[in-house]
Amino acid sequence: MTTQEPPRGLRERLRDTRARLEDDVDLWVATAGASRGAHLIPLSYLWDGTAILVSTPRDSITGRNLLADGRVRLGLGPTRDVVVVDGVAEPVDVDELGRETGDAFAAKTGFDPRTLDEPYQYFRIRPRRVQAWREVNELAGRDLMRDGLWLG
Repeated sequence: MTTQEPPRGLRERLRDTRARLEDDVDLWVATAGASRGAHLIPLSYLWDGTAILVSTPRDSITGRNLLADGRVRLGLGPTRDVVVVDGVAEPVDVDELGRETGDAFAAKTGFDPRTLDEPYQYFRIRPRRVQAWREVNELAGRDLMRDGLWLG
């Protein structure tokens, strides 16, 4: 049996969530397409303080879904310390990315899509809603961002 910690307040959740966004390397990306249904894959990412940058093959299910409809849901962390991000993905071509951002992405994730033969597409995901909770006692107050604005 696990001992349940007391619920974190907003300030602590914000701090923990920002640390996870900064420090984690991988997240789950959920997209949907009219003919392809729901799709979930893990991707590496770069957080720049305002947006999440991911890259996937342009012709993959995820790439096609995001190009057709930029709505996306992201999941970070384990099930008992989860961060869920609902956002909007904007395609970013390599020439628009900028060398500094591309280098930062490669350094953080351990791979550089710019060097691959298969055409990869970058997507900049702007969070619209962010939630975080550990246990049922943190479900109340789990919203940390609404309409793209951090609470508190």
